[in-house]
Amino acid sequence: MDEISSVYIHIPFCSSICTYCDFCKVLYNKEWAVSYLKKLKEEIQERYMGESIKTIYIGGGTPSCLSMKEIEYLLALTNLLNKKDLEEFTFECNLEDITEDLLVLLKRFNVNRLSIGIESFDKDNLVFMNRKGSYEDAKKKMQLARKLGFNNINLDLIYALPNEKMITLRKDLKCLLNLDPEHISTYSLMIEDHTYLGYKKINNIPEELDFEMYEYICKKLTKNNYKHYEISNFAKPGYESKHNLVYWNNQEYYGFGCGASGYISGVRYDNTKNITSYINDGFKSDDVLLSEKSIREYELMLGLRKTEGINLQEFYNKYHINMQDEFPIKPLIKSGELIYENGYVRINPKKLYIMNEILLKLI
Repeated sequence: MDEISSVYIHIPFCSSICTYCDFCKVLYNKEWAVSYLKKLKEEIQERYMGESIKTIYIGGGTPSCLSMKEIEYLLALTNLLNKKDLEEFTFECNLEDITEDLLVLLKRFNVNRLSIGIESFDKDNLVFMNRKGSYEDAKKKMQLARKLGFNNINLDLIYALPNEKMITLRKDLKCLLNLDPEHISTYSLMIEDHTYLGYKKINNIPEELDFEMYEYICKKLTKNNYKHYEISNFAKPGYESKHNLVYWNNQEYYGFGCGASGYISGVRYDNTKNITSYINDGFKSDDVLLSEKSIREYELMLGLRKTEGINLQEFYNKYHINMQDEFPIKPLIKSGELIYENGYVRINPKKLYIMNEILLKLI
């Protein structure tokens, strides 16, 4: 049976580096980009086993920072995949890279979902993150995308920046809602060690304010008919990300490219994060063959990210084990951290914010 129906492709190039970014990325270099795409082709040809693919996600880095010729080559690589059942094809782009030519090219290769890194409309926030953009530009680019037939667009927002006030977040959300995207992803700023902000020893905002901002986002977006379907993600009905649900449902997928992760035949793997090494020595990866217990732990950790939670009957059908026999579900239902309802176990919406602490108690 064809189990794998999703493909993630990582493009590690950016035209500038964001201060908070901890992903596998380097500044764009034409020579590297050409060599990289050739190596990517080799990896797909060697690893892909011919399954029918339903979702493709090209992320980064910044895929849109490549030249038009390189983007065309990259999109043509997806023709190596069996796309007869393709439902969702996402391409990540930065606002400043969106042109009519780019959108026409994406359409030609059946890309039907755009994910645009807005992050903020506030000038100070943008400078702090080393990003470009404005509400006017976003409005113009959204209109262009709509005109060319893109009717499934995600916009990203980053909040809880040092010195950010509630009023800034309110303005950002108001602008996002005015743009009327089908999907919104919101991320509280994480300050990672190996980033510019990490080196500068920048501190996170107080937890109480972070939580207040998270609560405000959830209420505001839900009130505006966005379904809060995963801890950080909101969608109009029917526009939940099919690709990302593959991750959260603990289903298997291919990850191609430098720094990409995949999950195949019970093995989770991470490709080398070193671009020179990827180009010269190939796509060596760290493979971890998961035990049956580890697979069930992943099912729990990922499934509880969804606001609907995990269906106990489906868990049993998949693993022939009762979830509550393996994990201490009942005490956490008693303490109010988990909720059992209509056959699903989920994290209490009021406790989503401390999800990691709850998971630690479970595993």
